[in-house]
Amino acid sequence: MEVMEIGEKRCTVVSPFTITCPSPASSQSQQTTAQFILNGVLYTGDNPFTFDSDEEDGEPHKGHFPLEYVEDPQFFTASKEKLIKHHPGEPLTLIINKGPSDLELMPEEYSVMIGSYPCNISFHNDQLFHCTINGLLSSNENELPVTVQVGNFRHTIAIVQLGGSELAIVVSIGRCMALVVYCTKSRRAERYWQKTLLQMEEMESQIRDEIRKGFAELQTDMTDLTKELNRSQGIPFLEYKQFVTRTFFPKMFSDYEKSLVQPAFEYDGLGPRVLPETHPLLQDWQENNTTKPNVEEGITLFSTLLNNKHFLVTFVHALEQQKDFAVRDRCSLASLLTIALHGKLEYYTSIMKDLLVDLIDASAAKNPKLMLRRTESVVEKMLTNWMSICMYSYLKETVGEPFFLLLCAIKQQINKGSIDAITGKARYTLNEEWLLRENIEAKPQNINVSFQGCGMDSISIKVMNTDTISQVKEKILEAFYKNLPFSQWPRAEDVDLEWFDSGSNSKVLQDLDNSTLMEDGRKKLNTVFHYQIPEGASLAMSMKDKRDNTLGRVKDLDTEKYVHLVLPHDDQNDHKRSHRTSHRKKVLPEIYLTRLLSTKGTLQKFLDDLFQAILSIPQDRPPLAIKYFFDFLEEQADKRGITDPDTLHIWKTNSLPLRFWVNILKNPQFVFDIDKTDHMDACLSVIAQAFIDACSISDLQLGKDSPTNKLLYAKEIPEYKKRVQCYYKQIQEMPPLSEQEMNAHLAEESRKYRNEFNTTLALTEIYKYAKKYRTQVVTALESNPTARRTQLHHKFEQVIALVEDNIYECCSEA
Repeated sequence: MEVMEIGEKRCTVVSPFTITCPSPASSQSQQTTAQFILNGVLYTGDNPFTFDSDEEDGEPHKGHFPLEYVEDPQFFTASKEKLIKHHPGEPLTLIINKGPSDLELMPEEYSVMIGSYPCNISFHNDQLFHCTINGLLSSNENELPVTVQVGNFRHTIAIVQLGGSELAIVVSIGRCMALVVYCTKSRRAERYWQKTLLQMEEMESQIRDEIRKGFAELQTDMTDLTKELNRSQGIPFLEYKQFVTRTFFPKMFSDYEKSLVQPAFEYDGLGPRVLPETHPLLQDWQENNTTKPNVEEGITLFSTLLNNKHFLVTFVHALEQQKDFAVRDRCSLASLLTIALHGKLEYYTSIMKDLLVDLIDASAAKNPKLMLRRTESVVEKMLTNWMSICMYSYLKETVGEPFFLLLCAIKQQINKGSIDAITGKARYTLNEEWLLRENIEAKPQNINVSFQGCGMDSISIKVMNTDTISQVKEKILEAFYKNLPFSQWPRAEDVDLEWFDSGSNSKVLQDLDNSTLMEDGRKKLNTVFHYQIPEGASLAMSMKDKRDNTLGRVKDLDTEKYVHLVLPHDDQNDHKRSHRTSHRKKVLPEIYLTRLLSTKGTLQKFLDDLFQAILSIPQDRPPLAIKYFFDFLEEQADKRGITDPDTLHIWKTNSLPLRFWVNILKNPQFVFDIDKTDHMDACLSVIAQAFIDACSISDLQLGKDSPTNKLLYAKEIPEYKKRVQCYYKQIQEMPPLSEQEMNAHLAEESRKYRNEFNTTLALTEIYKYAKKYRTQVVTALESNPTARRTQLHHKFEQVIALVEDNIYECCSEA
């Protein structure tokens, strides 16, 4: 067995039906894949992967089986003591705690040894068990290790120290001593019990107070948030061509996003403007000095071949049969074909249907419910692109507004409380992993800010006194530039912020300066409270002449050197946390999970409006493409005698909600020119998961150990499921669409966005695949009777000859 990027291990044949393969050790938790070589042959088996909407992130293919490494389990005694004193002759019971883990261990998998003595284990819950030895412990050694074993994992958590038995003791003195010890222990136990009761009462009071605050926030935030959302600012929709390139080529767009960290600006009368996003497929075709006339002729002939259905279907199948034609190549080819054939969507749809029929035939022979769960073939990516093209108008005209309002609501709700600038964790969130699990006292205050050179008067802006200077800058920039797309905003690193106090003195505010304080060996970022900026203070913002790169983005700072609100999680450093110990009362972190409910309640109306827009059928804009495609799926099911309604439900769900809508919900930057922060991404993942659960036919099996991301919307899921089923039923009841009507609709879509893309470049990129697999394509064409009869293989060879007789390099890469 070979585990990618980790190592290899030899397997052992246990029986004619069983082989065991130990996994090689890994130094960290990670997700990878394993390959099994049996007698020199790669074992493929059934494809083990399931649907994943992030289709460009990985390249799973046959023969690769998912393998996840998780952190080793953590065990420790009740008081975390390393040395346990024990007198021989007495029974020994140890309380052992297990740290949280994803291993899902069974009780029978545990074993504990004290020296050479096995322990009797009794479980109280998933996190705690007792280890008992009723017999006598005797050993030549005074110290016995306590070792916990799970599978091949062994870890010594403590040492039991055996004490000598004192035999020469006067009985009467011993009895007196026993009485004194008993009285002392009784008084100590009573004091401990009283102290515990006081702590429990204090904790109950804190819980009641926190819930009361959460309930008040829940009642008031809905009204406040609705008033604060400024609907007049307009919705920054991306142009169609940008939407297409971002959804078709998400990997390339992520590289462009990284470039925005240090954007190039040009200045005009309205201030800084970021240079526009570019993509090779959006640029005009430019011939370079090495391009010769025959190349253009060859590409034109190649375009003619691609418009031949027999050639294109054979070409796609030939490439997919090659083992080194990876998933990323398949997705790239599909998107390039979509661009090249964008002007002929009727033909593109016909090709897609032919390829889908082949895919359905292959899936029906195995498990039809698995069809379209992932994007591992060219046609599956073609379907994703087809849905994006056909749903763009509906997305912009019907779903765009409620989606944008939800994004604004999430951002404003997060900004209502403290946000740790380094960890990104916040008081208000939908995602438990991003929850600020401490009671940070933060107060809102207003400041008056003018922006030099912006041509606007001073405006009042609400900030939190816990905000860092960079966070204040971001809120100021949003206030001044809210009516412009985010790509045209300057960044916090590009501006200076100056405070004028009452004595006409000024001070440039920075996250770090000579006044920065230290906390636990880390520099604590400066905040509004640190500078003691009063309510209604006057500040001025101006563009820097040159960006200062000494600090960089705050969220990229090393947590070992800098701190904002909370220190990194580390139980071993609890005693070092002087700030929290001395200034804030410690409470159970789980108490703050009520804030998830508060945030959810605040955003519920906006989420309901969005789901309603997605799962409704406007009379003036019926989704013709969805009706056409769902009818196609039902027709294919009838032809193969598939009558199970669950199978059709899964096909429809994998085609539209999970293939298109989930991708949009998790990537609003594909639709809008906005800033999607890491925290917003985490919240959108929870919302997308709720949408996925709503489209599932299986009932959610939830319990106390279920993740909060699934529990949060468990109450709403049944109602959402009804909406999905009603939506599918309404689509089914729509009047059927003829081929002529659908072709007319597709022709109109092609006409609206004609000449938006550089189709010549797309063709040259497709040609690169044709050149690489030239022999295999020719063989496939010669094996196809229709292609052979029409001499398609000779025409293909002619394309190769025309292009390769010239020295040619493509100046851009899609």
